[in-house]
Amino acid sequence: MPGHHPSFHARATPEALAMVVADTGETLTYRALDEGSNRVAQLLRAMGLAPGDRIAVMLRNGPAFAMIYWGATRCGCFVTLLSTHLKPAEAAYIIGDAQAKVLFLSPSIGETPRALASERETLVPGVHEVFLAGDAEETSVPGARSLSDALATMPAEPVPGEISGFHMIYSSGTTGRPKGIVLPFTPGPIDEFNALEGAMPVYRELKPLVSLNVGPLYHGAPLSGMVTAHRLGGLFVTQRKFDAEGVLAAIEANRVNIAQMVPTMFVRLLALPEEVRARHDLSSLRMAIHAAAPCPVEIKRRMIAWWGPILFEYYGSTEGVGATAITSNEWLERPGSVGRSSLGPIHICDEDGRELPPGEAGIVYFEAPNGRRVTYLNDAEKTRRAAHPEHPDWFAVGDIGRLDEDGYLYLTDRKDFMIISGGVNIYPQAIEDCLIVHPQVLDVAVLGVADAEYGEKVKALVQPKDWAEAGTELEASLRDWCRTRISAVTAPREYEFVRELPRLPSGKLAKHELRTLYGNPVALA
Repeated sequence: MPGHHPSFHARATPEALAMVVADTGETLTYRALDEGSNRVAQLLRAMGLAPGDRIAVMLRNGPAFAMIYWGATRCGCFVTLLSTHLKPAEAAYIIGDAQAKVLFLSPSIGETPRALASERETLVPGVHEVFLAGDAEETSVPGARSLSDALATMPAEPVPGEISGFHMIYSSGTTGRPKGIVLPFTPGPIDEFNALEGAMPVYRELKPLVSLNVGPLYHGAPLSGMVTAHRLGGLFVTQRKFDAEGVLAAIEANRVNIAQMVPTMFVRLLALPEEVRARHDLSSLRMAIHAAAPCPVEIKRRMIAWWGPILFEYYGSTEGVGATAITSNEWLERPGSVGRSSLGPIHICDEDGRELPPGEAGIVYFEAPNGRRVTYLNDAEKTRRAAHPEHPDWFAVGDIGRLDEDGYLYLTDRKDFMIISGGVNIYPQAIEDCLIVHPQVLDVAVLGVADAEYGEKVKALVQPKDWAEAGTELEASLRDWCRTRISAVTAPREYEFVRELPRLPSGKLAKHELRTLYGNPVALA
């Protein structure tokens, strides 16, 4: 579809805002986005990068991220997205695996970007150049150049032969070493929407479009939100770091009409005092999308009671071979469901690949559309394991779930997170959903730890809302809470209070890290 590129809107409405970073006050017009992205494209071409080459970014949310992303993708380069939580060795592995030639880093993130720059020759020897970007303050780091200085010498005109690039996201590594997810993208004209960018029809209907996503832009859903807003000439509102009351203020100040969040953000919003929640006018919101992690039933009920039936949930994966969707009204009739298929028929199968009837839980497979398949970069074995043993166009990413008679999917948990205690299969998600709505709990993780008698036992890691309440009285309250809500077999046998739990920006618990710290470590896969 022609005309859907930031450069089109830079010509039509050059002074319109393309981005607002609500907690820093940074703004970016379409004129500045177009000129900046042209300069980035010119820089990459001047360095010898050709269409198909890869760069890597570890950047804070902000104007620099947008300019680098659109600059790379308008000269045919592919952007490898790095989590800002990675350690130097973890980031170096991904950069090397992706064969990225240029790095763009925000030094204020901390140790990792500084190590990647100063130890480039040993950590990432395949990288030709490192640029610093995304920080308002000027910071000098050995081994890196200032991007603003480099761009000052580049023309703000399009490079000859513009062709679209794309991005590559690595799996979160919740259960092992991250894998590059290769999507079936075909380069073409830069002004054409492509199906992989994930634009929902509702975005086209909102005029003016004001979209909010405060998750980190290296994650798939926030990036899709930014790309969609910019292709449609809308305003994209974000934050450098999630702040619950700041989100409400940003919705009010910018008249946001569509927002996307993860369930952890809902928990934090609901934890705000009632007078704070009531202080902000949210009447501009037309839809609140959520995905990326399971939403506890009671949390979603409370959000619908507060915001009305504007919540829309989808379930899918970065691999992009299948998806479901469900409206608030559908969900209220089927609490806990993530909806019916919106992309590819669903099959629930046992460990041997036999299809199971409605009501029985098993591995969730999606029948991929033509041209779609799960492919992991440089890992043929993981690619092979993702496919069904008898149906090469059915793919699974490790989720467990069941279908009801009407085809609505209910997720049970991740296969890798299952606890086997005394021969009983226990899924942590149901226990976490029970504990998260306890009035004194801010966050919770459940995992299996070694036990001489049962093989594994259920342990709950609890982050209290008030650390002063951590102790035997709260533990007794949590045991009573579980006793009346879940079976004795699945209830935690052990509790430990922690000041904070490691969560990925997608909202998912970093279970691999938790198992290493507290439970049974899993081997890298």
